[in-house]
Amino acid sequence: MTQPKRIAILGSTGSIGTQTLDVIRQHPEDFVVEVLTAQNNCDLLISQALEFNPNAVVIGNESNYQKVKEALLPHDIKVFAGQKAIAQVVEMESIDVVLTALVGYSGLIPTVHAIKAGKQIALANKETLVVAGEIITALARENGVNIYPVDSEHSAIFQCLVGEFHNPIEKIILTASGGPFRGKDRAFLETVTREQALKHPNWDMGAKITIDSASLMNKGLEVIEAKWLFGLKTEQIDVVVHPQSIIHSLVQFEDGSIKAQLGLPDMRIPIQFALSYPHRLKSDFERFNFANYPNLTFEQPDLKTFRNLQLAFDALAKGGNAPCVLNAANEIAVAAFLNREVGFLQMSDLIEETLVKANFVAHPSLEDYVASDAEARMITENLIKSKV
Repeated sequence: MTQPKRIAILGSTGSIGTQTLDVIRQHPEDFVVEVLTAQNNCDLLISQALEFNPNAVVIGNESNYQKVKEALLPHDIKVFAGQKAIAQVVEMESIDVVLTALVGYSGLIPTVHAIKAGKQIALANKETLVVAGEIITALARENGVNIYPVDSEHSAIFQCLVGEFHNPIEKIILTASGGPFRGKDRAFLETVTREQALKHPNWDMGAKITIDSASLMNKGLEVIEAKWLFGLKTEQIDVVVHPQSIIHSLVQFEDGSIKAQLGLPDMRIPIQFALSYPHRLKSDFERFNFANYPNLTFEQPDLKTFRNLQLAFDALAKGGNAPCVLNAANEIAVAAFLNREVGFLQMSDLIEETLVKANFVAHPSLEDYVASDAEARMITENLIKSKV
């Protein structure tokens, strides 16, 4: 790498954002922080800005604007506030790569703006492709923008495809840890608490994605994301439970050969690869040792107990705005579970009922997606109120 890449990190105070800054700390000659954004954590945003001296920061919660502005005023760092500012700041000419690590649907509009501005995308916000995959991938093609996956599973597939782009994929196999409730039955899941669901066995993630992993919705969202990232049909995507989380995903080619990408569960590796591609930069991350993992095991996911994964496959097969509705309903259901308003298994019930009640749009525009998201959220919220 000759010139350092100038990076905008959307969601710099979250799990992916902080690990991205750790990667940049290790490679100050390769990466420069141009923009940082956060929704509420203004104290950490200020601390990050003082360390990395970006051109600009954005605090999504406008009530924190004055505090951030006053803290950074002596340091000649521009400060903006609000959701519109996040979508606008990615258009700055000084940005090379936008790493989108926002949570959920909130990542969609900023990613659209970044692509239209011709910025390369490091995508850690799978919901952007879940909600509007067809539009996002078409926009990327029109604007000559590459979308580099940051999710460990999609990064694994991408790494397996390097040098194989001329060889058709027969299928991909996404691996899932199975979460904290692997092997448990519905009777057990009826009594699951918020605290139990937030204890992931292998990965350190934010609350929303941790609950999604426990319910297997995260894997369902990854299935939908994979379709758009790699141009696949639904029947070309499989999921296998791999509790050790060492094999991050696999690609099977037409000759029957399978390539897999292995490594310890460390999100900094796929983050670094997305930012540095096509180069691999040296790191001091812990190395995998086969002697420490004498057994790597695999099993089929339990789609009857963990219904969210089946609901995601169904939404993908239906197409149109169905994945958008699925995502919106899930975000509301997860928030309700975290607030102890609904039980663990009720989340699937809410999502399924919302998919039935929401208006189906076979060929949605961006405006249709926005409207579908709002409608689905309202339906799910009303369902929750009726059940409380």
